[in-house]
Formats: sequence, C-alpha cells, structure tokens
Amino acid sequence: MEQPIAMNTLSQILEKLRLKGKDNELKITDHGKMQSKTLGTIYKPEDLTIVKTYRFEGDSDPADNSVLYLVEDQNKNIGYILDAYGIYSDNEGPLFDDFLKKIPTENRDEQELFC
Repeated sequence: MEQPIAMNTLSQILEKLRLKGKDNELKITDHGKMQSKTLGTIYKPEDLTIVKTYRFEGDSDPADNSVLYLVEDQNKNIGYILDAYGIYSDNEGPLFDDFLKKIPTENRDEQELFC
C-alpha cells in the first residue's frame, strides 16, 4: 500500500488539488457570495461545507502567513478558498469574514479528500 506523502507547504497542497482535478478556487464577490470561476457557480454559505483547514506560517516573513480552506458544495465538488492572515489579507472589509463564519465545518481526513 502506498504511504501518504506529508503535505507541509501551500504549494504542495495546491499541486495535489490540481493533479486531482480539484483546483477550483472560490473568491468573494462584491455581493457577499463566493464564486467559482472554474464551475461558473455562485455560492451562499449554506451551499458549502469547510472540510479541511490548513494554516501556513512563514518562518521569516509575516506576509507568508496564509490559510487554505477546502470546501465541498452540495454536489460534492471540492474547491478551495485561500486567504492571507491579518493585514496581508486579500479580502478587505467584513464580507469575507462574515461569509466564512456562516459556512458549516467538518474535519475530514486528507486521504478521504485526496483519493
């Protein structure tokens, strides 16, 4: 049986998602909803579930701090939401944070998500 490879960096996880055809990034819209440009879908918080959260902290540069949320929609499509911590966030204002707080959360095993 093949041993899972530890994924320690953001680029490793994004590459694994790409290889599995799950490189579906969601971004907040001006209207306070998430949009997938890959699938052409617009989501409300109740349409998604956060299934895994990864936090990355740069050793020497605070700008390297980021969080990656793996999300699943009601059709079992996996996507991700990427953001930097604090002042380095790409998402200004309360829309992004308010949206994230409303998404239900589960914590799934990596092997389940990347099989």
